[in-house]
Amino acid sequence: MEIQVLEKDDTTLRLLIKGTHTAFLNALRRTAISEVPCMAIDEVVVIENSSILHDEILAHRLGLIPLKTDLDSYNLPEKCSCESKFGCNLCRVTLTLQKEATEAPVTVYSGDLKSENQEITPVSPHIPIVKLATGQRVMLEAYAKLGKGKNHAKWQPVSLCTYKYMPKIEIMKNCDICGECIKICPRKVFSKTGNKIEIRNLMACILCQDCVDVCPKNPKAIKVTWEDDVFIFQMETNGVLPPERIIFEALKILDEQFSELLKQFKVAKT
Repeated sequence: MEIQVLEKDDTTLRLLIKGTHTAFLNALRRTAISEVPCMAIDEVVVIENSSILHDEILAHRLGLIPLKTDLDSYNLPEKCSCESKFGCNLCRVTLTLQKEATEAPVTVYSGDLKSENQEITPVSPHIPIVKLATGQRVMLEAYAKLGKGKNHAKWQPVSLCTYKYMPKIEIMKNCDICGECIKICPRKVFSKTGNKIEIRNLMACILCQDCVDVCPKNPKAIKVTWEDDVFIFQMETNGVLPPERIIFEALKILDEQFSELLKQFKVAKT
């Protein structure tokens, strides 16, 4: 397998992967979405809430705020040595919120949450939680823990995780440079240079075949296919974990699952 990094920043990772197949990439994608753990608020104790939102709605909004995650310092609750449903400092983080509109209406933002661990804080301080009218007040304690996306969407560390075949486009000799493929292409893959049609951005192609359908020639002057073992893998995170860490964790989980499957298979044979 060959891997080439096409794009990488704090929240985005795009890879060109050669020499693999859809079964492996789909397993990696599904594991990243549903098995890689991250932090999210799971329980809320409302001390006072005179805002327009009910306690349940307020708790729901808090649960959907992405939190920066430290996988090395915290355990999944079911794997923690405390074995307590209330949790401990190895599997739970406490965040507090206290806000009051005294003289004018105010908006409560995620940045108003105060965490006992400065490594576990909202990804963005600008996420609105609730608006308070003059005289209204919110006071609560929220408890965050690690969880998996297969149990609730708030524990999904990725907002996008997809792959596609690497496109392969051929311009035939009978092309009369009519330009219809350029006009119809939604991703601006083609360009006209002098007296010929050129492929400007091959990786942007989504294999929609619109360019083939609109071509007036018979036989078609353009052919769109794909490489059977070459893929473009793309991931966007919500900021809770770096994208490369999510990939490593997903691969580690897959390795553990395959090892367990092989172990059970050997036991079944004996």
